[in-house]
Amino acid sequence: MAASNVWKILKDAGVDPAPDRSSSTWADFPRSQADALLACDFLETVTLSGARMYVLAVIEHSSRRIRILGATAHPTTSWVTQAAKNLVMDLEDASCRARFIIRDRDGKFPALFDAALKDTGIEVVFTGIQMPRMNSIMERWVQTCRHELLDRTLIWNQRHLLHALREFEEFYTSHRLHQGIANARPLYPLPTPINDPDKLSHLDKRRHDALAASSTNTDMPRDLHG
Repeated sequence: MAASNVWKILKDAGVDPAPDRSSSTWADFPRSQADALLACDFLETVTLSGARMYVLAVIEHSSRRIRILGATAHPTTSWVTQAAKNLVMDLEDASCRARFIIRDRDGKFPALFDAALKDTGIEVVFTGIQMPRMNSIMERWVQTCRHELLDRTLIWNQRHLLHALREFEEFYTSHRLHQGIANARPLYPLPTPINDPDKLSHLDKRRHDALAASSTNTDMPRDLHG
């Protein structure tokens, strides 16, 4: 049998050539390891006083659950390393068996950050230089956080920033629907479909401003939305 006939048979059957079958792409890695994969990144914002704040967040690929590890004006080695240790404890409490975490090559991540995760069996996977799409799920959350929160809220100080981020974390994981997980919420499965039209009239949906409703401290200004 000629090589061309073999090639045609394989092509018609949808089988790639041997070199392609034996190799894996970056897109295959997140899909195959989604249940054990985390991603993290820093995002920056500026308060009304002009102070630049750095926020460190982690997201679970499979569930899209987000964790705000903290916000600081000075992401020192000790601060970032402690954030990694806090993450490990949170994962253990939630019985999350993460094996990999994707991050970029930002200098704010010290070697101790990677070591703290490696000690618990979490391997750090680096993205390519200037290739944010390799960490697309985390980058998408950063864009969402900016568009839905930071670009619409005047942040007073670090305390106010953490308050707003905690409220957004709760909204993102408990209420917001995500197309990447079949329009479910990260912490809740999809509800049972309502097939009876008569039951639709009994659904009571109300909208409220989460940040404004939760700003109860007298020493904290109410959120101002532009």
